[in-house]
Amino acid sequence: MWRSCDGANRTTSLEVLMSDEWAIETHHLRKAFGDKVAVADLNLTVARGEVFGFLGPNGAGKTTSVKMLLGLVVPTAGEARILGAPLGQREARRRVGFLPEHFRFYDWLQAGEFLDFHGRLYGVARAKRRALIPDLLDLVGLGGREKSRLRSFSKGMLQRIGLAQALLNDPELVILDEPTSGLDPLGRRLVRDIVRQLREEGTAVFINSHLLSEIEQTCDRVAFIREGRILEVSEMASLNQGMIKVAVRVGEPQAQLLRQLVEFDPDVMFDEADGRLRLHLDSEARIPDLANWLVAHGYTIYELSPEKLSLEERFLQVIGG
Repeated sequence: MWRSCDGANRTTSLEVLMSDEWAIETHHLRKAFGDKVAVADLNLTVARGEVFGFLGPNGAGKTTSVKMLLGLVVPTAGEARILGAPLGQREARRRVGFLPEHFRFYDWLQAGEFLDFHGRLYGVARAKRRALIPDLLDLVGLGGREKSRLRSFSKGMLQRIGLAQALLNDPELVILDEPTSGLDPLGRRLVRDIVRQLREEGTAVFINSHLLSEIEQTCDRVAFIREGRILEVSEMASLNQGMIKVAVRVGEPQAQLLRQLVEFDPDVMFDEADGRLRLHLDSEARIPDLANWLVAHGYTIYELSPEKLSLEERFLQVIGG
């Protein structure tokens, strides 16, 4: 705290910055490049300690949104705060880690030299860098490769060293753009484990990825964006609330059954491989209606069970086919 000349107590900018509950907060954020609108109206919040997925088709405005959050692109309109500070504020940016999708590392450097260079850019003290770099290499599965030049690394190994770079400054917010691109299943699992560890430590993680299965296993919430607007924000734990997917197996199904079930779901499907009908209902409350209809029409029910709606299916529902 400091006291002004008139005696009023005021907090320093850093104390104000640290007091905000949101890691990311945007209000009507917009970016236009001439006549082309890349982001129309971005409104979202990401809590500290939350793992947040940012999902949308190509051209939806995801990359431009990330660049605005990082202060690399100036918004046309709207407001946003990162770690409680306005966009571009240096003190806040020092506490953000970033792994871009398309990176170009200095391939003549050794892995240790590369991390040391970025550590110096972050302002990390020399003694701390020396202690930190071997630990980070171990964390991303590159232990013992400190003296290896980056030009000898595979794409997956470069992805790992990029992730280590994003964690050098002990960030409070980590922004990852396609973090599992080029990684094998073991590498993707390693990234998931690191993200979960960051969450446990109270670090917010913002992930932009096309690998929906990875998002599904990692994130607390997801936002669906199309044409620069957020269409929906959903908690992964409640993904199945609302529309529900149901598998049905009946004895001696008639040829007309598929056509008759169109009244429940116009896109009902029959899986010849397992003999099950699969359809989506508006809500869980419609399951008894479906069961009663089948019985009333003379069908013996051998199975009628809800199935988990995958993130990919929800993505297609929200974004559109």
